[in-house]
Amino acid sequence: MSFLDAIIAALKSLRQNMLRSILTTLGIMIGIASVIVMSSINAGAQQKVEEQIASLGSTMLSVSPGASRRGGRSSGANSAPQLSERNLDAIKQAVPNVVDAIGEVRVSTTAVAGGADWPTTITGVHAGFPVVRNWPVATGRFFSEQEVSSGRRYAVVGETIVKEVFEGTNPIGGQLRIGNVPFEVIGVLAAKGQNQFGRDEDDLIVAPASAVRARLAGRDATVPDQLDSIRVLFADNTDLVRAESDLMDIMRTQRRIRPGQADNFRVFNIAEFIRARNETAQTFGVLLAATAAISLLVGGIGIMNIMLVSVTERTREIGLRLAIGARKNDILIQFLVEAVTLCLIGGIIGLGLGLASTTVVAKVAGWDVLINANLVLIAILASAAVGVFFGFFPARRAAKLNPIDALRYE
Repeated sequence: MSFLDAIIAALKSLRQNMLRSILTTLGIMIGIASVIVMSSINAGAQQKVEEQIASLGSTMLSVSPGASRRGGRSSGANSAPQLSERNLDAIKQAVPNVVDAIGEVRVSTTAVAGGADWPTTITGVHAGFPVVRNWPVATGRFFSEQEVSSGRRYAVVGETIVKEVFEGTNPIGGQLRIGNVPFEVIGVLAAKGQNQFGRDEDDLIVAPASAVRARLAGRDATVPDQLDSIRVLFADNTDLVRAESDLMDIMRTQRRIRPGQADNFRVFNIAEFIRARNETAQTFGVLLAATAAISLLVGGIGIMNIMLVSVTERTREIGLRLAIGARKNDILIQFLVEAVTLCLIGGIIGLGLGLASTTVVAKVAGWDVLINANLVLIAILASAAVGVFFGFFPARRAAKLNPIDALRYE
């Protein structure tokens, strides 16, 4: 018997018991569909994380005030003295491999233009913002370091501000009132969308740090040139562990922290935090994929069960074929091909269901999904593998039947 003849015989046998064949393949369908959905969601989430790390800067460290301590008690986060422009300058000059560094001063406010207003955040930054944050300007331009020093009231806005405040019109050259202070819009940042934590990255206004500090944040009497945080971008291939140590040494010197005293600032590796958070999500994804694999296992057991029933029902047919010259290998191949065909049909249907379900999930839940061509191939091969593994025992049992005993079977 040729391989093609075996396939034709398998299809005829499955068609004779159509309902049973469909019910038998349900486990395979559900298993393959579940694997496709879970793997696509997991791959999409991983891709999104890598994009966000790239947008933030994989070699970027962030410095922020920590908790001050008195008498062994912590006063809470950000209760220590603010960072300053002096700290920023020291980092740029003394820490090795620094590409650029920027300070940030954040103020929650309401942006007003014409008759529209929108609650948002304005962040005072320095001219290196597009480089450090890997966030280019889509239209217009960014302000210069000279304009930061002179306190020019310029603003560069995100796409959400354009949509909500300027109602989609070109804002370049327009006036934006922030806390009753007019700012001239000179640029629009490239769209980024939501980040890993569900926050709209484009709901943002950036302006010179000096202008935001003087006009909106108010000066701190103890730290007149205060900064809420400092972001430091290092050159590619920089050893971030060493860079973090160098950064902490400079900050301890700047903030006059004596040996043995606790730090009153924090150095934060955002990329590592996002990766750690993603690893937790990946672990959950693996557990879900394992659950889906169990469906495949159950489906395979169902295939083996139905093939054993088929061998029993067709015992006389097997005996007759053996009696007229069929070899044991022909019988083995026939039933093995029948099991594999059954699994492949279930796998293909499950693949279609999985792709459709993935599309629905992406649209309804708004999740990022990634359907890899290799995943489709793996799903088909997994279906075939289940058919071979669980179909071999029934096929071998059919091939080992004694022709005389088979013909006598009632």
